[in-house]
Amino acid sequence: MGDVLAGIHATWEFDADSVLIRFERGIRTPKLFQSLRERRVPHAALSSVTLTPGKRGTVVLRAVPRPGADPLVEAAAGQLKDGCDPYRLVLPAERETLAEYYADELRARLGPDAAEPADRFLVAAPEAPMQFKAYDGRAGFDGQRVSFRWFWTGASTAKWKAGDQTFPVTELSGVEWRSPEAFEGYLRLVPRGLEAAVPGPCAGEEPARSSGSGMVAEQGAAHGPQPMAARPTRADQDPAAVVFGLGYGPVHESLPFAAAVLESVRRNHSAAAMPAAVLAGAGRRDPADIAERIRHLGELHRAGLVTDDEFSAKKAQLLAEL
Repeated sequence: MGDVLAGIHATWEFDADSVLIRFERGIRTPKLFQSLRERRVPHAALSSVTLTPGKRGTVVLRAVPRPGADPLVEAAAGQLKDGCDPYRLVLPAERETLAEYYADELRARLGPDAAEPADRFLVAAPEAPMQFKAYDGRAGFDGQRVSFRWFWTGASTAKWKAGDQTFPVTELSGVEWRSPEAFEGYLRLVPRGLEAAVPGPCAGEEPARSSGSGMVAEQGAAHGPQPMAARPTRADQDPAAVVFGLGYGPVHESLPFAAAVLESVRRNHSAAAMPAAVLAGAGRRDPADIAERIRHLGELHRAGLVTDDEFSAKKAQLLAEL
Protein backbone atom coordinates (compact mmCIF):
# COMPACT_ATOMS: atom_id res chain seq x y z
CA MET A 1 0.00 0.00 0.00
CA GLY A 2 2.74 2.42 0.87
CA ASP A 3 0.35 4.98 2.38
CA VAL A 4 0.53 6.82 5.70
CA LEU A 5 -2.29 7.38 8.18
CA ALA A 6 -1.50 9.88 10.94
CA GLY A 7 -3.42 9.69 14.18
CA ILE A 8 -3.07 10.91 17.75
CA HIS A 9 0.27 9.80 19.25
CA ALA A 10 1.15 7.53 16.30
CA THR A 11 1.43 7.19 12.54
CA TRP A 12 0.81 3.97 10.60
CA GLU A 13 2.72 3.37 7.39
CA PHE A 14 1.20 0.61 5.26
CA ASP A 15 3.65 -1.57 3.32
CA ALA A 16 3.09 -4.60 1.13
CA ASP A 17 3.61 -7.15 3.91
CA SER A 18 3.50 -5.17 7.15
CA VAL A 19 2.47 -2.04 9.02
CA LEU A 20 5.17 0.24 10.41
CA ILE A 21 3.89 1.98 13.54
CA ARG A 22 5.83 5.12 14.47
CA PHE A 23 5.05 6.65 17.84
CA GLU A 24 5.26 10.39 18.34
CA ARG A 25 7.28 12.07 21.04
CA GLY A 26 5.75 14.68 23.25
CA ILE A 27 4.52 15.41 26.72
CA ARG A 28 1.06 14.01 25.94
CA THR A 29 2.30 10.79 24.35
CA PRO A 30 2.23 7.77 26.71
CA LYS A 31 5.73 6.97 27.95
CA LEU A 32 5.41 3.38 26.74
CA PHE A 33 4.97 4.63 23.18
CA GLN A 34 8.00 6.89 23.50
CA SER A 35 10.01 3.95 24.80
CA LEU A 36 8.97 1.69 21.90
CA ARG A 37 9.59 4.43 19.28
CA GLU A 38 8.45 2.28 16.35
CA ARG A 39 7.30 -1.26 15.64
CA ARG A 40 6.97 -3.21 12.40
CA VAL A 41 4.00 -5.56 12.51
CA PRO A 42 3.80 -8.17 9.72
CA HIS A 43 0.32 -8.86 8.37
CA ALA A 44 0.92 -12.49 9.37
CA ALA A 45 1.00 -11.36 13.03
CA LEU A 46 -2.59 -10.02 12.92
CA SER A 47 -5.84 -11.87 13.58
CA SER A 48 -8.35 -9.10 12.81
CA VAL A 49 -8.88 -5.36 12.36
CA THR A 50 -11.60 -3.28 13.98
CA LEU A 51 -12.88 0.28 13.71
CA THR A 52 -14.96 1.59 16.60
CA PRO A 53 -16.17 4.97 17.90
CA GLY A 54 -13.80 6.58 20.39
CA LYS A 55 -14.15 9.29 22.98
CA ARG A 56 -14.66 12.99 22.34
CA GLY A 57 -15.18 12.92 18.58
CA THR A 58 -12.68 10.22 17.64
CA VAL A 59 -12.63 6.80 16.02
CA VAL A 60 -10.24 3.99 16.93
CA LEU A 61 -8.58 1.78 14.34
CA ARG A 62 -7.18 -1.30 16.05
CA ALA A 63 -5.15 -4.17 14.66
CA VAL A 64 -5.65 -7.24 16.83
CA PRO A 65 -2.50 -9.38 17.12
CA ARG A 66 -2.64 -13.16 17.03
CA PRO A 67 -1.99 -14.85 20.38
CA GLY A 68 1.69 -15.66 20.66
CA ALA A 69 2.77 -13.29 17.86
CA ASP A 70 4.05 -10.34 19.92
CA PRO A 71 6.29 -10.77 22.99
CA LEU A 72 5.18 -7.39 24.36
CA VAL A 73 1.52 -8.39 24.29
CA GLU A 74 2.32 -11.82 25.71
CA ALA A 75 4.26 -10.31 28.61
CA ALA A 76 1.52 -7.76 29.30
CA ALA A 77 -1.11 -10.53 29.44
CA GLY A 78 -4.05 -8.16 29.16
CA GLN A 79 -2.86 -5.66 31.77
CA LEU A 80 -2.30 -2.68 29.47
CA LYS A 81 -4.83 0.13 29.59
CA ASP A 82 -6.44 1.17 26.31
CA GLY A 83 -4.43 4.38 26.20
CA CYS A 84 -1.17 2.38 26.20
CA ASP A 85 -2.24 -0.24 23.67
CA PRO A 86 0.33 0.02 20.82
CA TYR A 87 -2.16 -1.53 18.37
CA ARG A 88 -4.71 1.29 18.69
CA LEU A 89 -4.65 4.30 16.38
CA VAL A 90 -6.94 7.11 17.55
CA LEU A 91 -8.16 9.43 14.76
CA PRO A 92 -10.46 12.45 14.52
CA ALA A 93 -14.01 11.36 13.67
CA GLU A 94 -13.85 13.16 10.31
CA ARG A 95 -11.28 10.60 9.16
CA GLU A 96 -13.61 7.67 9.72
CA THR A 97 -14.14 7.01 6.01
CA LEU A 98 -10.39 6.97 5.39
CA ALA A 99 -9.84 4.72 8.41
CA GLU A 100 -12.51 2.31 7.14
CA TYR A 101 -10.69 2.11 3.81
CA TYR A 102 -7.43 1.13 5.47
CA ALA A 103 -9.21 -1.30 7.79
CA ASP A 104 -10.66 -3.07 4.74
CA GLU A 105 -7.26 -3.10 3.07
CA LEU A 106 -5.67 -4.70 6.12
CA ARG A 107 -8.44 -7.27 6.47
CA ALA A 108 -7.88 -8.32 2.87
CA ARG A 109 -4.21 -8.97 3.62
CA LEU A 110 -4.63 -11.12 6.71
CA GLY A 111 -2.92 -14.48 6.40
CA PRO A 112 -4.63 -17.88 6.18
CA ASP A 113 -3.67 -18.62 9.80
CA ALA A 114 -5.10 -15.37 11.19
CA ALA A 115 -7.56 -17.23 13.40
CA GLU A 116 -4.88 -19.49 14.88
CA PRO A 117 -2.29 -18.73 17.60
CA ALA A 118 1.19 -18.06 16.24
CA ASP A 119 3.80 -20.77 16.80
CA ARG A 120 6.55 -18.18 17.19
CA PHE A 121 6.99 -14.47 17.75
CA LEU A 122 6.45 -12.49 14.55
CA VAL A 123 6.94 -8.99 15.99
CA ALA A 124 10.41 -8.03 17.20
CA ALA A 125 10.95 -7.52 20.91
CA PRO A 126 12.62 -4.37 22.30
CA GLU A 127 16.38 -4.65 21.97
CA ALA A 128 18.84 -5.31 24.79
CA PRO A 129 20.80 -4.11 26.67
CA MET A 130 18.27 -2.58 29.00
CA GLN A 131 17.77 -1.97 32.69
CA PHE A 132 15.34 -0.46 35.16
CA LYS A 133 15.19 0.42 38.83
CA ALA A 134 12.81 -1.56 41.02
CA TYR A 135 12.01 -0.90 44.67
CA ASP A 136 14.39 -3.55 46.00
CA GLY A 137 17.06 -3.70 43.30
CA ARG A 138 18.24 -2.89 39.81
CA ALA A 139 17.37 -5.27 36.98
CA GLY A 140 19.60 -5.58 33.93
CA PHE A 141 19.44 -7.64 30.73
CA ASP A 142 22.27 -7.91 28.19
CA GLY A 143 20.51 -10.22 25.76
CA GLN A 144 21.87 -13.40 27.33
CA ARG A 145 21.62 -12.92 31.09
CA VAL A 146 19.26 -11.24 33.54
CA SER A 147 20.88 -9.72 36.61
CA PHE A 148 19.39 -8.44 39.86
CA ARG A 149 21.48 -6.18 42.11
CA TRP A 150 19.83 -5.59 45.48
CA PHE A 151 19.41 -2.24 47.26
CA TRP A 152 20.06 -2.34 50.97
CA THR A 153 17.21 0.11 51.52
CA GLY A 154 14.55 -2.09 49.88
CA ALA A 155 15.64 -5.72 49.55
CA SER A 156 14.33 -8.29 52.01
CA THR A 157 16.59 -10.28 54.33
CA ALA A 158 16.01 -13.34 52.16
CA LYS A 159 17.35 -11.57 49.10
CA TRP A 160 20.34 -10.18 50.96
CA LYS A 161 21.21 -13.67 52.16
CA ALA A 162 20.90 -15.04 48.62
CA GLY A 163 23.11 -12.26 47.24
CA ASP A 164 23.01 -10.55 43.85
CA GLN A 165 21.61 -12.84 41.17
CA THR A 166 22.43 -13.66 37.53
CA PHE A 167 20.17 -15.85 35.39
CA PRO A 168 21.25 -17.07 31.91
CA VAL A 169 18.19 -17.19 29.64
CA THR A 170 19.08 -20.81 28.85
CA GLU A 171 18.11 -21.64 32.45
CA LEU A 172 14.74 -19.88 32.31
CA SER A 173 11.36 -21.06 31.07
CA GLY A 174 9.39 -17.84 31.24
CA VAL A 175 8.65 -14.46 32.81
CA GLU A 176 5.85 -13.15 35.03
CA TRP A 177 5.07 -9.44 34.85
CA ARG A 178 2.52 -7.86 37.13
CA SER A 179 1.90 -4.24 36.28
CA PRO A 180 3.28 -1.63 38.69
CA GLU A 181 -0.11 0.02 38.37
CA ALA A 182 -1.66 -2.99 40.14
CA PHE A 183 -1.35 -3.96 43.80
CA GLU A 184 2.11 -5.41 44.59
CA GLY A 185 3.48 -5.41 41.06
CA TYR A 186 6.63 -7.33 40.21
CA LEU A 187 8.80 -8.90 37.54
CA ARG A 188 9.52 -12.53 38.28
CA LEU A 189 11.63 -15.05 36.38
CA VAL A 190 10.57 -18.69 36.07
CA PRO A 191 13.58 -21.03 36.27
CA ARG A 192 13.44 -24.26 34.31
CA GLY A 193 11.89 -27.10 36.24
CA LEU A 194 9.58 -24.80 38.21
CA GLU A 195 6.99 -24.06 35.50
CA ALA A 196 4.26 -25.90 37.37
CA ALA A 197 5.25 -24.58 40.79
CA VAL A 198 3.40 -21.31 40.42
CA PRO A 199 3.46 -19.45 43.76
CA GLY A 200 0.21 -18.71 45.46
CA PRO A 201 -1.01 -15.15 46.03
CA CYS A 202 0.36 -12.90 48.73
CA ALA A 203 -1.86 -12.00 51.61
CA GLY A 204 -4.75 -9.94 50.31
CA GLU A 205 -4.07 -10.77 46.64
CA GLU A 206 -6.36 -12.52 44.22
CA PRO A 207 -5.01 -15.80 42.83
CA ALA A 208 -2.93 -15.41 39.68
CA ARG A 209 -4.52 -16.49 36.42
CA SER A 210 -2.93 -17.63 33.18
CA SER A 211 -4.61 -14.77 31.31
CA GLY A 212 -4.55 -11.18 32.52
CA SER A 213 -2.20 -11.77 35.42
CA GLY A 214 1.08 -11.03 33.70
CA MET A 215 2.17 -14.69 33.89
CA VAL A 216 3.95 -15.94 30.77
CA ALA A 217 5.88 -19.18 30.89
CA GLU A 218 7.14 -21.26 28.01
CA GLN A 219 4.96 -24.32 27.69
CA GLY A 220 6.49 -27.67 26.84
CA ALA A 221 10.06 -26.42 27.31
CA ALA A 222 12.55 -29.25 27.67
CA HIS A 223 14.15 -29.37 31.06
CA GLY A 224 16.09 -32.00 32.94
CA PRO A 225 15.38 -33.22 36.44
CA GLN A 226 17.20 -30.59 38.45
CA PRO A 227 16.78 -30.53 42.23
CA MET A 228 15.45 -27.10 43.15
CA ALA A 229 13.90 -25.64 46.25
CA ALA A 230 10.25 -24.62 46.14
CA ARG A 231 9.66 -21.07 44.97
CA PRO A 232 8.91 -18.54 47.70
CA THR A 233 5.27 -17.53 47.74
CA ARG A 234 5.96 -13.81 47.94
CA ALA A 235 7.85 -11.97 45.22
CA ASP A 236 9.62 -9.84 47.84
CA GLN A 237 11.16 -13.04 49.26
CA ASP A 238 12.10 -14.56 45.88
CA PRO A 239 15.66 -13.92 44.61
CA ALA A 240 14.30 -14.53 41.08
CA ALA A 241 12.04 -11.47 41.31
CA VAL A 242 12.14 -7.72 41.75
CA VAL A 243 9.17 -5.86 43.21
CA PHE A 244 7.74 -2.54 42.07
CA GLY A 245 6.30 0.31 44.05
CA LEU A 246 5.35 3.95 43.69
CA GLY A 247 7.76 5.35 41.11
CA TYR A 248 9.62 2.05 40.65
CA GLY A 249 9.49 -0.33 37.70
CA PRO A 250 7.20 1.85 35.56
CA VAL A 251 5.36 0.20 32.68
CA HIS A 252 7.45 1.86 29.98
CA GLU A 253 10.63 0.38 31.49
CA SER A 254 9.65 -2.95 33.04
CA LEU A 255 7.27 -4.23 30.33
CA PRO A 256 9.72 -3.87 27.38
CA PHE A 257 12.30 -5.51 29.66
CA ALA A 258 9.97 -8.47 30.32
CA ALA A 259 9.18 -8.77 26.60
CA ALA A 260 12.86 -8.81 25.63
CA VAL A 261 13.63 -11.53 28.18
CA LEU A 262 10.62 -13.60 27.10
CA GLU A 263 11.61 -13.39 23.43
CA SER A 264 15.17 -14.46 24.23
CA VAL A 265 13.95 -17.40 26.33
CA ARG A 266 11.67 -18.66 23.56
CA ARG A 267 14.34 -18.19 20.90
CA ASN A 268 16.86 -20.18 22.91
CA HIS A 269 14.38 -22.97 23.54
CA SER A 270 13.53 -23.16 19.84
CA ALA A 271 17.21 -23.29 18.88
CA ALA A 272 17.86 -26.00 21.48
CA ALA A 273 15.01 -28.12 20.13
CA MET A 274 16.05 -27.64 16.51
CA PRO A 275 18.81 -30.30 16.24
CA ALA A 276 16.53 -33.04 17.60
CA ALA A 277 13.79 -32.08 15.16
CA VAL A 278 16.12 -31.79 12.20
CA LEU A 279 18.03 -34.99 12.90
CA ALA A 280 15.03 -37.14 13.82
CA GLY A 281 15.10 -40.33 11.83
CA ALA A 282 18.78 -39.87 10.88
CA GLY A 283 19.06 -43.55 10.03
CA ARG A 284 16.91 -43.08 6.93
CA ARG A 285 18.50 -42.03 3.68
CA ASP A 286 15.40 -41.15 1.67
CA PRO A 287 16.41 -38.12 -0.48
CA ALA A 288 12.87 -36.69 -0.22
CA ASP A 289 13.01 -36.89 3.57
CA ILE A 290 16.42 -35.21 3.70
CA ALA A 291 15.24 -32.50 1.30
CA GLU A 292 12.25 -31.81 3.56
CA ARG A 293 14.50 -31.54 6.62
CA ILE A 294 16.80 -29.12 4.77
CA ARG A 295 13.76 -27.05 3.83
CA HIS A 296 12.66 -26.97 7.50
CA LEU A 297 16.19 -26.00 8.53
CA GLY A 298 16.10 -23.15 6.02
CA GLU A 299 12.84 -21.87 7.54
CA LEU A 300 14.44 -21.82 10.99
CA HIS A 301 17.45 -19.99 9.54
CA ARG A 302 15.31 -17.35 7.84
CA ALA A 303 13.33 -16.89 11.06
CA GLY A 304 16.55 -16.10 12.91
CA LEU A 305 16.33 -19.18 15.13
CA VAL A 306 19.49 -20.73 13.65
CA THR A 307 22.77 -18.93 13.07
CA ASP A 308 24.62 -18.97 9.75
CA ASP A 309 27.23 -21.35 11.13
CA GLU A 310 24.61 -23.71 12.57
CA PHE A 311 22.71 -23.67 9.29
CA SER A 312 25.79 -24.49 7.22
CA ALA A 313 26.93 -27.25 9.59
CA LYS A 314 23.54 -28.98 9.80
CA LYS A 315 22.93 -28.69 6.08
CA ALA A 316 26.31 -30.31 5.37
CA GLN A 317 25.48 -33.06 7.87
CA LEU A 318 22.17 -33.76 6.16
CA LEU A 319 23.70 -33.79 2.69
CA ALA A 320 26.30 -36.27 3.94
CA GLU A 321 23.48 -38.74 4.65
CA LEU A 322 22.62 -39.03 0.94
